[in-house]
Amino acid sequence: MATTVTSKGQVTIPKPVRDRLGIQPGTAVDFELAPDGRVVLVKLDGPVQPSRFEVLRGRAGKGPSTAEIMALTRGEG
Repeated sequence: MATTVTSKGQVTIPKPVRDRLGIQPGTAVDFELAPDGRVVLVKLDGPVQPSRFEVLRGRAGKGPSTAEIMALTRGEG
């Protein structure tokens, strides 16, 4: 089953493969690199765990405004 890679690096998983693995919209999958160079698509049992950086996204508080930063760089504050 051949498919074409889009300009964004995306491919459509052929329907027979989705059916065989039980892949539906929202299903988490992983790509494993085999020692012989093949890539294996694996259906994951649960949701994808966020990276340590994604966990921290949105945690910073509101910072100074541009005007406040400019005032500090000019020595006005």
